[in-house]
Parts: sequence; structure tokens; C-alpha cells
Amino acid sequence: MSSNTTNQDDRVFHDEGLTRKLGLSTAIAIGIGTTVGSGIFTSIGEIAGASGSALFIALSFLLGGLYQIPASMFYAEIYSAYPVSGGVYKTFELAGWRPLAFISGWLTFVASDPPGLSVMALSIASYLSYFTHHSPLVGKFIAVAFILLFMFIHIRSVEGGGKLLDIITTFKIIPFVILAGVAICFARGDLLAAPAAPGAPVGIAALIAGISATTWSYDGTSQVVVCAGEIKNPRKNMPIALILTVVIITVFYTVFATAMAGLLPVAELAAAEAPVSAAVSQIPGFGSLAGTLSAALAVVVVTGTLATSVFSQPRVQYQMARDGLWFPKFGEIHPKYKTPAFSIVVQCALAIFFIFASNISEILGYFTLTISLRSIIGYLVVFKYHKRDDYHPTYHMPCWRVLSIALAIMAFIMFLGTLSWAPKASWAFIAIALVTGYIGYRYFESHYGLKVKSETKQDFGDKE
Repeated sequence: MSSNTTNQDDRVFHDEGLTRKLGLSTAIAIGIGTTVGSGIFTSIGEIAGASGSALFIALSFLLGGLYQIPASMFYAEIYSAYPVSGGVYKTFELAGWRPLAFISGWLTFVASDPPGLSVMALSIASYLSYFTHHSPLVGKFIAVAFILLFMFIHIRSVEGGGKLLDIITTFKIIPFVILAGVAICFARGDLLAAPAAPGAPVGIAALIAGISATTWSYDGTSQVVVCAGEIKNPRKNMPIALILTVVIITVFYTVFATAMAGLLPVAELAAAEAPVSAAVSQIPGFGSLAGTLSAALAVVVVTGTLATSVFSQPRVQYQMARDGLWFPKFGEIHPKYKTPAFSIVVQCALAIFFIFASNISEILGYFTLTISLRSIIGYLVVFKYHKRDDYHPTYHMPCWRVLSIALAIMAFIMFLGTLSWAPKASWAFIAIALVTGYIGYRYFESHYGLKVKSETKQDFGDKE
């Protein structure tokens, strides 16, 4: 790419508040740091119960990761053309679908991001209780302390926060790699080759169930798109980061799951409350240390995920405010630290509120179904982009029409599966989310959106 093109990209897509200070390693760390969390400790047991055999456990993680690659290619194309922050919200907003963009960002703020931070912080405190035996109340204050720690770190510096993510992601992966390597050495061939136990799921249906069960383990692989406006050389680094993140996590998960399945019979793995700990206890010399190692590893892993989430998630509301679809204060940059400090503080404050209001957090969980619903529409937005004169991605998704439609269909199937466990309540919350979201959109569009549009020299949406 010529220097003239690069300079033009910087003028058009550069955010006048945030600057591009994050390199490729940090972009990858954001994806890995968000994705590899405490879920892997419990999901192996769930996938063992769904798939029925060691072979299908390994294939479930492998194929589940391969399923994520088209989604990463989808975002790689879009964000190599429009390298701006905001994630899925901005994907809609750039297409001119501002009502959908607002609903997406609003639900992320209310029902997903702050409650998610509270869950992660409480998980850290819970795993620490293995060593400290503290009370639940003390655990809540420990959770608050972790949120405040990362809040202050990420307020003070984008570069410093990025370096922390590089370091903490490295330290959360290294123990996993070591443990997987040791476990592979002691994995039993007869367990890996064993057929499904009598009564266990078998055949293609079992494999599909296993793949579906890996969905949450891979959630977050595209998180770097939230920070696309701060990535250096984004037209080159965004596609590399998105695709490489999925490949790394897929290889890692597949090896780790295979190792665990080779240590413990699938039926016992599925029945165990702490499947990783139960499997590790089968390694000679690790029996008495299994619980300690698993708890320590969980603390490191979830701490890394919390650090990454506190860094990235507030960028959505920051971008919404810049677009006139949220309170203007969220779009301000700290004059000294050059970070979206107010957005970070408010999101962390809400997370602390949810730590002491877990019942509300559980109710808001229903709204995440609406967030799943947005993915179905989101994958179709590329059809509109391809009709625009300013759409010039440096990375092109192969067979983009076929893959985009396939992604939308798969998202719809996943949505139906999630919906099935509480259909009436889910539809009620979806209706509430859409109605209140549209009311919110009308308010912000009339109070701030029209003003921002009139002041914006470069219009990323439809020309009026």
C-alpha cells in the first residue's frame, strides 16, 4: 500500500480522540485474553457429556474453532476497510443502520459488559477462597478491588494497558501450555481410543452437540474489533490478528481437551464438578496438588480476561457518544492520559453495582438473547458494504456471499438453541429490549445525533 493511501486512511478513519498505539501483539492478546477464561474449566465436562467420547471431545473443539474462522474472516474484511473502534455496534452504524446500532450498543452496555465484569471479578474471588477461605462478603470486596485495580491502570495509559495485556496474556497461556504438555505425556491411549459408553450420545448428532457446546468457549475471538481505531497499521494488522487469534486458540483448546480426555474416562469427566481438576489428579504426583493447581491457574486465567475486558469494553460507549448515540461525556478523552476515562469509570462502577446485585444480573441475562439475535442481522450487513463506493478492504473474505449467508444461518440455529430453555421469558425480554431500545435511539438521535451529523465532515454512512 502506498504512503499516500495510508495517510488517507489515517485522515478518514483515525479517531481524533484516541490514537493508534497498539501493535499486532496487543491486538492478538486482546482476542486471546478475552476468549481464554474460566469457561474452559467447566466446558470440557459439558462437552464430554454432549459428545460421548474422547475422539468427539477433541473433534468438537477442533471443528468448533474452525467454525469461528469464517466469522473472523468476515470481520477481517470489514475492519480492513473501516478500521474504527466500536465493534458490532460500529458495524451497524457504518452501514447507516443507526437504530440497530444503538440497540446493539445499548444492550451491550446494560446486559452484557458490566454484568460480565462482575461475574469475572466474583470468579477470581471465588477461586482465591480456595487458599484464603474468606467469607462471601469479603469475596465481594476482593472482586471490587480487582475491578478498581484494572480501572486505574487502563485510565492512566493506553500503551501501558496494552503492555499489561501482552504480559498477562503470556502468563495466563504459559501454565496452560505446560499443563497440557505434561498431561499429554501421561494420557492413556486406551481412553483416547475408547468408544462411547453405553447410553452415551453417538454418531453425528453427538458431534454436533459437542460442537455447539464449545460456542461459549470461543466467545471473544473477535473482541479486537472493539479497539480497531487504536491498532497500528490496521489494514494489515486487523486481518492478521483476527485470523491468527482463532488459529492459536483452536490449536490450544484442541490439545488441552485431548490431554484431559486422555487422563479420565469420558463418563467421569462429564460427571465431575471440576473436570480439569479431576483429570489432572490422575497425573502421577499431581493427585494432592490438583485442586491447588487448578485454582491457581483459574485465578491467573480469569484475571487476564478481566484485565482485557476492562480495557476493551468501554470503547463501545465511547464510540457511540462520538457518533451522537450516547451521552456526550462518554466520548471525552482524558486531557492527560488520552484514554476514554469517563466511559471506563462508569462501566466499572456499574460492574461493582452488579457485584452486590446478583439477582438483577441474572435477570439481565435474558437480554443476551437479543444480542445473539443481532448477529443474524450483522452477518448480512456485508451485502450493503459491497454496494458502497468507499468500501476498499485490503482483505477479501473468500466466497463472501456464501459464507455470510452461512454465518447468518448458523447464528439463527444457535439463537434457537439458546432460546429453547426459556422461550416465553426470552421473547418477553426481546420485546422489551427492542421497544426500549428504539425509544432510547429516538431520544439520542434527536438530542445529539443530528448535531454530530451536521458537524461531521466525513460521513461513513449513507450520503444524504
